[in-house]
Amino acid sequence: MNSSWPATDLNSNPTSSTVSTLPTSQQDSDHSGRILVVEGKGNYLTLEDGRKILDGCGGAAVACLGHGVKEVTDAIAAQASTISYVPWGFLDSQSRRDINAWISQTSGGHFTKAWITSSGSEAMEGSIKLAREYFVWKGEPQRVNYIAREESYHGITLGVLSVGGHFNRRSPFQPLLLSNIQHIPACNPYRQRLSGETDEQFVSRKAEELEQAFLKAGPDSVVAFIAEPVVGAAAGCLPSVPGYFKALKAVCDKYGALFILDEVMCGMGRTGTLHAWEQEGVVPDIQAIGKGLGGGFQPASAILASKKIVQVMQAKNATFTHGHTYMDHPVVCATALKVQEIIKRDNLLENVKVQGSRLEKLLRNRLQNHPHVGDIRGRGLFWGIELVKDKETKKPFEKNLQIAHRVHEAALHPPYSLAVYYGQGCAGQGTGDHIMIMPAYNVTPGVVDLIVDRFVAVLDDVFGKLENGSDVGLKN
Repeated sequence: MNSSWPATDLNSNPTSSTVSTLPTSQQDSDHSGRILVVEGKGNYLTLEDGRKILDGCGGAAVACLGHGVKEVTDAIAAQASTISYVPWGFLDSQSRRDINAWISQTSGGHFTKAWITSSGSEAMEGSIKLAREYFVWKGEPQRVNYIAREESYHGITLGVLSVGGHFNRRSPFQPLLLSNIQHIPACNPYRQRLSGETDEQFVSRKAEELEQAFLKAGPDSVVAFIAEPVVGAAAGCLPSVPGYFKALKAVCDKYGALFILDEVMCGMGRTGTLHAWEQEGVVPDIQAIGKGLGGGFQPASAILASKKIVQVMQAKNATFTHGHTYMDHPVVCATALKVQEIIKRDNLLENVKVQGSRLEKLLRNRLQNHPHVGDIRGRGLFWGIELVKDKETKKPFEKNLQIAHRVHEAALHPPYSLAVYYGQGCAGQGTGDHIMIMPAYNVTPGVVDLIVDRFVAVLDDVFGKLENGSDVGLKN
């Protein structure tokens, strides 16, 4: 590799993973540099200059039905024309009741109460608060500590940023973050499995890491363990090995702590089942959902409470000390329900499995021998590609090269016109580059093929130019 590759200015775009950061003539009045999208239809975004971008990621795995679905926009208009807002504290809407009933029904009655919020950060912030208040209701106020994982991401507000392990997003705010959080290594077989180690041995070692964290904190002081079933932005579609979550939940149960799952990115069908935990053989006490809940048509997320939590709350005649102005918003609730009805009616979870298998096969066939593709991982329509400097040693690229960012930017240019999601930090301490491909649930085989064709061409282009020392055409 050419060690004199030009470095990207880290201050130019340190954490953004939005559709574009390319400087272009299509800038708004504050010169943000974001490309102006004027229309979305199906799998394509139309720009102001008429160019069409193939959406291979749905933003951050948000647009699960694609764009411009009239059924959903009609449902939004109908709800808004009936009742657009009620204050959640003392009034209710039918759409809120309907989505709550749907959540309970589709979980087999496991979740008996939901609070509908407007972002993943809100849902996760509420989840860690609900867990704490559960123990207040139970008469265990000494439980104040949380255990979470490195290379994780749970949101951008200070509470959930403290819980998360996303190095680059935490760094500017480190002095402000909570001190009652312990982080253990995530489950990353690509980087953590020892030579010759079986799944069972690896899981046993990971469970021991959680056990030691409980002992260090004081077993009766821990509120909850928090994890993503498939890690999203922080590690690039990183699933666990079989048996991992069963083993870690057993540790939580041993010490009486709650088990919280963050499915904001990987849930609501993204991995081929409505809830990602259905593939793990565990059920959470509290869960956060988001992105795929409303498909981007409205800002929708939710805090889901299991019967275990709700029974204690009801026994104490208590209410959750939490709320936002737009919580349980009628239009958001109606939108989420319509999106989920379409997913069910059109059998899209099966399509996620079928097209996800196709996507996996194509990625592995086309890229497993690429000298800078270290790992290809994921589930359903949630796939990550980890890019490495040295395939044999798994050495990541230097952080300041921002390789994943370069790939993302190059993909948006003609002739590729492809949107993929990018991130940095999967190798630890802010290093390690990954690209994520997360198309809509109703994607067709032809579109899957086209996404992979364009993505492979982008990688060849970017690495070819970097190898020979030429500019990749980025303006930083």
